[in-house]
Amino acid sequence: MKWFRGFLTAVVLALGFAAGVGESRAATFKTEEEQVAEAIKGKGVTVVHFWAPWNTHSTAGLAKSGWSTFIDTNAETTFLFVTAWSNDDGRALLEKNGVGTQANFKLLLHPNASRKEGERFDRFLGLPVTWLPTTWIFRDGKLCYALNFGEVRFPLLQQLIRDAGETWEK
Repeated sequence: MKWFRGFLTAVVLALGFAAGVGESRAATFKTEEEQVAEAIKGKGVTVVHFWAPWNTHSTAGLAKSGWSTFIDTNAETTFLFVTAWSNDDGRALLEKNGVGTQANFKLLLHPNASRKEGERFDRFLGLPVTWLPTTWIFRDGKLCYALNFGEVRFPLLQQLIRDAGETWEK
């Protein structure tokens, strides 16, 4: 019986140590949603773009250096690409098309990769994500524009970024 108490004590100590390590990891790890929430609070305009490498509407904007030129041209804007409904974050595809090395760009992979209706995530920051691509434009933590219907033409996106960056009278 004495050996059992010693064994039980060792197990409890090991579990306590493991829980402590898990807590310290959890304290430093931020989910994709937390990272985006933190980024959009910053000063200036932030574009959050949900996309997937398997989705033809998402990848259409990569053709002819579309996104790479757009991100380069808008160096004062932060771009967060959130890969959705996919196990592949699409980094290789983005890099092949000139996206990913810009200082104002960050790629995140949503952990729920399911594409099945009812299983996939359909909300992010409390907002609906029902179609890919989905593009949101924030300024100083406030949502200015939400494009939830698919591809967006770069001239329109440019105008929305410009409008979001302007000071509006109350």
